[in-house]
Amino acid sequence: MEKIFSLLKKEEISEKNRKLFEKMEQSFGKVPNLYNVIAYSEHALEAYLQLEDSPSSLTAKEVEAVNLVVSQVNNCIYCLSAHTVIAKTTGISGDLALEIRAGSVSSDEKLNSLVKLTKAITENHPHIDGALITSFFDSGYTKENLVDLIMLIGDRTISNLLHAVTQVPVDFPLAKEIA
Repeated sequence: MEKIFSLLKKEEISEKNRKLFEKMEQSFGKVPNLYNVIAYSEHALEAYLQLEDSPSSLTAKEVEAVNLVVSQVNNCIYCLSAHTVIAKTTGISGDLALEIRAGSVSSDEKLNSLVKLTKAITENHPHIDGALITSFFDSGYTKENLVDLIMLIGDRTISNLLHAVTQVPVDFPLAKEIA
């Protein structure tokens, strides 16, 4: 595939998006490459950041588990690499991240039900095994959590698709492959 996207230079970015970049630089110390290509659109960056920054009924650790599973299913090395780094800040070790990406968690029944349902929804939508939804609820999750899970899957799918199409260079340490 011919490379159709390159990183935008500051002068190529709209004033509106430059302001968003400044906020990212203050928060993260940089503008990740994927956000740079989202800035090709005058409106998409702001909309995507609003989606990403939306509150969730799931914990930060659970959110990162979802991000890892969806990115693994969608084979997105950019998001796997970024969220492996972010997951560490939520208490997900490198080994646990690999286990989550493989689709199950042996040490935490509740997290395991979230990971399994996330994988099933991402791989098999709209045909989801009802037993996985029952297990999700039986492990303590709520209907609100299920709706938030689906929103997170959508969020991560957007970034996975953006990377698949743009092939922007990964600017995080590369995530390890799972065995």
